[in-house]
Amino acid sequence: MSILVIGSVAFDSVETPFGKVEDILGGSATYFSTSASFFTDVNLVAVVGEDFPDDHLDFLRSRNIDLSGLQTMPGETFRWKGRYGYDLNEAQTLETHLNVFESFRPELPENYRDAEYVFLANIDPELQLEVLKQVKNPQLVACDTMNFWIEGKRDALLKTLPHVDILIINDAEARQLADEPNVIKAARKILTFGPKTLVVKRGEYGALMVSEHAVFSAPAYPLESVFDPTGAGDTFAGGFIGYLASTRNQSEACLRQAIVFGSVMASFTVEDFSLNRLRLLNSSEIEERFRTFKLLTHFDDL
Repeated sequence: MSILVIGSVAFDSVETPFGKVEDILGGSATYFSTSASFFTDVNLVAVVGEDFPDDHLDFLRSRNIDLSGLQTMPGETFRWKGRYGYDLNEAQTLETHLNVFESFRPELPENYRDAEYVFLANIDPELQLEVLKQVKNPQLVACDTMNFWIEGKRDALLKTLPHVDILIINDAEARQLADEPNVIKAARKILTFGPKTLVVKRGEYGALMVSEHAVFSAPAYPLESVFDPTGAGDTFAGGFIGYLASTRNQSEACLRQAIVFGSVMASFTVEDFSLNRLRLLNSSEIEERFRTFKLLTHFDDL
């Protein structure tokens, strides 16, 4: 079962207390696709410039990511530059150059329009809605957004959310969207906007999932070495949606397992810059960390 993802493919320049890199492969759709590809096939819709190298394309294809929807336009690829302090939960954006991404208008290849699983990565909600209008009958639609769109394109976002099954945002974004300081109350309010389920990414504190009838909380995987949190949220989403698509199951129990698989994938990403750790990752490592993750929260009823 393949997943349709729309988002950004970019060059990132990142500085953390543990190192510095320039013009490395990044972007929301890139992280999501690479993560999800460990569970199922992915169809990617994005745009790059003429400066995008073939070796990056070869890497994505090597992960069974279909690039028929990746447009190449005259100009330069989207670039982001950021810095993290020792508080790795928040990045300081130093530069953003949208370049070809600024005029991006997604047009789905015909074979993408039958997608059953759709992930709308963090882009303009007007573009997210344009994509949904091109998909015939999706079984599950998941969506990400950010503070910039919540503040600047709130009306467009609220028009998109009724078409979304699962919204995946961080805790600050949840509070902002609901205008409510308590995350649980914020989640309950956001569910009235349309989504059936809200997943709140909480960085090093794990993830929280809220639906009409249940609340589930999972910790983050404890790591001794964290080099770069860039893309961790998109990697989480890729593992989460990728697992759901691979099982074709949206039960409460499966959603909870998907949260843990998402957290597992994010834990690998932060161990190195860019997608370097995911390039070396294999399925047995994922399964082993998933089993270890289960033991972290297991206890006997005495």
